[in-house]
Parts: sequence; structure tokens; C-alpha cells
Amino acid sequence: MPSRRIRRAWITAAAAASLAFTGLTAPAQAEDAPRDPVDPTVQEPLAAEAAPAPFAADAWTSPGGPASPGDFTLSPGALNAETTRRVARLDAVLPKSGVQNLLAGANRTATPWCARDPFGTAPDPDIKHCLQSDDSVSREWVPQGVTGVSDAKDNELWGEAGNIQLFASYDGWDPGRQTDPDPATGDCTAAELEADDACNQKGVRITFVQSRTNPATGSPEVKYRHVLLGWTYVNSADHVSFDGLHAAEYPIQKGVHAGGIVWYGNYLYVADTRNGLRVFDMRYIMDLDPDGDPGTHDAMGADTDGVKTTANVEDKTKVGRHDNVWYSFGYRYVMPQVAAWKFKAPQSNPAGSYACVATGAPKASYISLDRSTTPDRLLMGEYCRPQSGYPSTGRIASFPVAALEGRSADVAAEGWANYLPLANGGAQGAAATGGTLYVNESKGTDEPGNLWRYQWDGDGRLTAKGAAVKTARGAEDLYVERGTGRLWSVSEHRPGSAADCTANRDTADPAGTDYCQRVLYGHKLSWLDGRP
Repeated sequence: MPSRRIRRAWITAAAAASLAFTGLTAPAQAEDAPRDPVDPTVQEPLAAEAAPAPFAADAWTSPGGPASPGDFTLSPGALNAETTRRVARLDAVLPKSGVQNLLAGANRTATPWCARDPFGTAPDPDIKHCLQSDDSVSREWVPQGVTGVSDAKDNELWGEAGNIQLFASYDGWDPGRQTDPDPATGDCTAAELEADDACNQKGVRITFVQSRTNPATGSPEVKYRHVLLGWTYVNSADHVSFDGLHAAEYPIQKGVHAGGIVWYGNYLYVADTRNGLRVFDMRYIMDLDPDGDPGTHDAMGADTDGVKTTANVEDKTKVGRHDNVWYSFGYRYVMPQVAAWKFKAPQSNPAGSYACVATGAPKASYISLDRSTTPDRLLMGEYCRPQSGYPSTGRIASFPVAALEGRSADVAAEGWANYLPLANGGAQGAAATGGTLYVNESKGTDEPGNLWRYQWDGDGRLTAKGAAVKTARGAEDLYVERGTGRLWSVSEHRPGSAADCTANRDTADPAGTDYCQRVLYGHKLSWLDGRP
């Protein structure tokens, strides 16, 4: 969630079409080489505690009390058929890469157990991966949602690949937008967009991470690769093209914050705060540099006019098709949106505020997956800060995740819905397994976050299970990795993101550490559950 606020006013003619919230049904296509494709109709459920019985409420009750599941109802995106056509056209022009190929060529390295320590006086996690230095201190990309192959597949393998985590980041830094905006739009000028990488709003990217053995040395390593998310449109020349998602630092209304992500089967679900969900497909990861040499500007296919195109992944200032050349802000891989889900209830949360209404459409601040129930459930919750007139501490509910693959009818929350038992709100992420709900609460840059554990009582209320466990500063979304028994998260802060990150670095932390640099980390569930 946010560390600061920035202005967002970038709406080109093509972006305006995106803000209509597109959606589609993806055509059938072979999965990326897994040997056991996901079929929700035959998938064997895990034996575990049952979720609490459904209940209903129609108004604010109290922290931990029941909320109305109906408020969370999702409807399929309005432009399904049109987006289907756009993605099919893009698929005919651009080559694709599967997840396994992407990971095999991962070009960035994370360091296990480096000196960076966002935990300070909090207990160390079971595992910690420190991001490459430029990602760790980037003013541009802010980590948020977390998921992995344990969500995606029952056997926790994607084909032959395992030990995979994903995290999402939104573009939260655009100097041009703040220091020299166009008077008419509040945005960068056309000249600045053409010349300045930092002036381009790139939106959201997904980072694929894998722990593995180096085939040459036999030693363990952690490698990762970024993938730009996009949406498709048809430009003025009647060519299919794509753009970034247009990120927004919550609570600004326009854009995607990517506060939560879930990978389930072929699909990647991304939380869209004020709308619902955006959906992406692992079978449609477009590769704009298939020979792996950025300098060659590889040949792409032709659109409906038969004109051949090429790709340029060296120029970081452009995105989409320009004069028969494809650009991607310098990223090799782009994954276009294939569908959308929108809240059916009206959205009446106050703009420009962290306050939340107690009824009506919620905010989709974060999402996660619970595979310990029958059926598997997608959890969706809110980041809220109560204030006068808006007492809600945030709601959380669950959906049967397989129902989201149909995209032909509304999908209602099922199983349970609650107000979160956080007196001051501030939930950054939540995940459930075996009847326990884990909630991350960030306390800012000056102290470790809180990891809460809750269970449902006989009346369907969420009640605390022991005291909060101290965790990383800037703790974000949560993801359960079943095979290792770990609860994963990622920290979002960086040096200079707040006064505390600069002033207190040398005095509040052990020598040689820096608590305002980003790490991907996991706590053992068995250790958490054993805490008083």
C-alpha cells in the first residue's frame, strides 16, 4: 500500500478505452507445457478444516463481525467479445513464450540472506531473498501482491518447474508528472514522453522468481525476470496495439495498484482496487526479443493488413506499435489482459481517502488463495483506515475460484464474509489455510509490521489467536506455499521513501543493515501457529 501520494492524470484516447474496464473469454490453447493441466471439475480437494458456515449481515457490526457477502458479487467485464478479438489479433502478430522458457532465461539475481534487514527487532523469517540492488532501491517500482506455483497447481509444479514465486509492482515514480506537467492534462508533454524514460508511466509488472540449482556449478541460486502487464486496443491505423495498465498509487481512482495477485491454473488474477479483478493468461506471454539479443530488433508477424513488423526492446520510452515497430518500455516480455470482473454493487467509497464504506461495493485491495477448503477459494479484502462517518475496518470475503473461469454469469462471495478485527484498519494482505486467517498490517517505516492470526468462533466472528507477531517494515500481500509450509510476503519500502528510512538507518538498525530495502521472505506456518 502507499508510502506517499502522487498525481495521476494520464488519459490518452487509447487509455480512455481501457478505463471502460475491458474483459474477454480467452480462446482455448495448450497450456505452457505442464503435464497435468488444471481442470477444476476433476481436481481432487485437499483434506482440511471446513470454512465457517455462510451468514449474512446488512450493516456495520464491529471489528471481526459478519459482513454482507452479496456486496462482493462480481460481474463479467462488459467488453468481453471485443477484447477477445484484440487478443487474438495480437497473438497472430507477436510470438509467445511459456513460463518455463521465461524462467530458464531469467536475467536477474536475488541474494539469499544478504545484510538488508527490514525486520529490525522483529524475529527473522525462515527464508529471505534480497532483490537485486536496483530493484531494492527503485523509486519507480513498488512491490505489492504475492502468489506462486503452490496457488497455481495442486502438485506445486508448472510442468517440471517448481519453487516459483511471483510478486507484482506498480509504477509509483514519474518525475515528469510532478515537476513539469502539461497544464491541460497534468501529464508529461509529448516531447518529454519521447525523450525521458522516467516520464513514462509503465503501469504494473509481474516478477517471476525461482529458487533452483545452477546447472553449471551445482550451487543453489535465486533468479528472476520482470514481465510488463498490458491491455490491448486498436489504434487510429486500425492496427492492434497494447499499452501499460496505468498504475495508480491508492487511493487515486484511475489505474491499478496490484495490491494482490493469485495465480490459479493458466490464469493470473490481479486486484483492481475500485473495480474488481483483471485477468491475465500464462499462455499469452508475448516475447518481443525471441533471439535474446536486444540489438537485432527481431521480426514479428503481420496484422490484418499483411504489413510485417519488427520489435525494439532497447527504447524504454515507447510502448505498443509505432510505425510498424513494437515497443515495450524496454521489457522483453509483455502479458496482455484477457478478461475482467467488475463489482456489481455501486462503488461509493470516498475518493482520495483511505476510509471505506461499510456496505456496497468493497475495495479490492488484496487477494489470495485458500486451497485448504472445498472448493478452492479466492479471498478478497480491503485496506481501510476508519474515520468519522466511515467506521469500517475493512471487509474480507471468499469466492469459489473455479467459478471465475466461466465469465458468463455473476459470481457471488461464498463461505464467509467479515469485517477485519483490526481496530485501526490498515490490512495490507491476508491469506487463509486450515481454518486460520493470517493478516499483514504495516506500521510504516519506523517500526516492524504486525502479522495477525484469526479464527472464526461459533457465531462466525473473527477472533484473535494470540498476540500479533512482529514482521517486516512495509509488509505487503500474503501467499501460502503448501509444500514448504511457508507464508510468503514482500516488503515495499526503500531508502528515502520516508524520513525514517533516511534518518534512522544508522541508529535504529544493527550495523551493516538497511531496513528500507526490499526483500521477498517467508515465515514457517508451524512457527507462527506456535507463537503465544
